[in-house]
Amino acid sequence: MNTLGTIDRPLTHDPKKQAPMKPSTHEPAGSAIPDFTTSGATESRQNRTREMQLIPEALARAHMHDRLREAEQERRAMRLAMARRMQRRAERASMRARRALAMAVMQ
Repeated sequence: MNTLGTIDRPLTHDPKKQAPMKPSTHEPAGSAIPDFTTSGATESRQNRTREMQLIPEALARAHMHDRLREAEQERRAMRLAMARRMQRRAERASMRARRALAMAVMQ
């Protein structure tokens, strides 16, 4: 079987070596949309490309902002826990001092 190639499996992927496309028999001649050029197409594509390239940077910046905010919240929670612990320790020391003073006065 000597098949040259099909649409799904072309003989070559180089467009210059492929056979030119033949006009379709289902469409009348001249029914295709004519080619047109837009002056800003290249610039808008370039801007879009630049924006697309900056998306990972923006994502990384947002991720770092979130991580910094989480770290700051964690630090605040740790400071609050430490302050509560120190307050309980101070209250216990105060109670011991009161008890010692009461014992000294009683004797």
